[in-house]
Amino acid sequence: MAMNAAPFSMPKTIPEFKAKVLEQHYVIEKLRLQIAGLRRTKFGSSSEAIDSIVDQMELTLEDLITEQAAILQGQPDADQAVTEAEVKQKPVRKPLPEHLPRDTVEHQPNGGICDCCGEALHRIGEDITEVLDFVPASFRVKHHVRLKMACRACDSIKQAPAISLPIEKGKPGPGLLAQVLTSKYADHLPLYRQSGMYAREGVEISRNTMADWVGRSMELVRPLVDAIGKHAMAGPALHTDDTPVPVQAPGTGKTKTGRIWTYLRDERDWQGDAAPAAYYKYSPDRKGARPQDHLKDYAGFLHADGYAGYEKLYGSGKITEVACMAHVRRKFFDIHKANGSLVAREALERIAALYGIEKQIRKSRQTSNCRFAS
Repeated sequence: MAMNAAPFSMPKTIPEFKAKVLEQHYVIEKLRLQIAGLRRTKFGSSSEAIDSIVDQMELTLEDLITEQAAILQGQPDADQAVTEAEVKQKPVRKPLPEHLPRDTVEHQPNGGICDCCGEALHRIGEDITEVLDFVPASFRVKHHVRLKMACRACDSIKQAPAISLPIEKGKPGPGLLAQVLTSKYADHLPLYRQSGMYAREGVEISRNTMADWVGRSMELVRPLVDAIGKHAMAGPALHTDDTPVPVQAPGTGKTKTGRIWTYLRDERDWQGDAAPAAYYKYSPDRKGARPQDHLKDYAGFLHADGYAGYEKLYGSGKITEVACMAHVRRKFFDIHKANGSLVAREALERIAALYGIEKQIRKSRQTSNCRFAS
């Protein structure tokens, strides 16, 4: 539930309706600006607290937009109540994506027969209304039938080999496993919630069963993960950062903070031929030994923040430090904002000039790529 959620009340008169809509519009825009500002400034030890504040503000924003939609839906004279200037504040409706399949349903007046004279009607035009709908995901049972065939000439029996399944002697197909994994790790849906969702479809899959599937799937994708890591670490330059992640601490009823370390290889801006790749490693803490172990065999440029855990890597002679200009700029920005320092302002201007040069280089290389492709 959103913080400071006010009780919902439907306006009864046109002036009340107009005032309510405008009030909500300004509050919604204010919330959007505040959320955008918090997301820009999120950095350092306070990031978890900011995440919590942003989540609550997002919920409040959703409640306000929902309430505003209900008011507009419940006001029969909405078109007359909102002035032309107010209507312009509404976002432009985007066309529906072209890649989506289209189901055409034709509606004929009176079954194609004129209700005046009984003669057949002739098509002279059409009006099309596009509606975005959703077809819920559905379960399928696939029967893999391996026919037993006999050869009368040599008196032998032939049969196709057993199909290869992701989990040997298991019932889940690759599509179901992909759905469970995507829901858990990309959509953050715990297994017990997925179990409840599937039960509504009449399919009983226990949380323990799905947990077993997840564990076995981890081993199935391990060769792919290793291949991605090998490719990423083979690049001449790596971008790296770590992010906190809450992890359950069994037996305590609480959570502890683990770390996800990201190692990114991406040479697209510099005309590199290698495919981009992101390699992730988990650790239960943020000790410097973690990145030192992950990068013990790496040699090249490392683009990272000022975390002290990287210092030993730079001293090895194999890895060259590439400091993060964004972190440097943030310090000068804070100083200039606090006291208007002219030195800090000059630093910001010089950094902006460097960013401008970088932008021109990217643009020129993109243009040359387009020319080459044509």
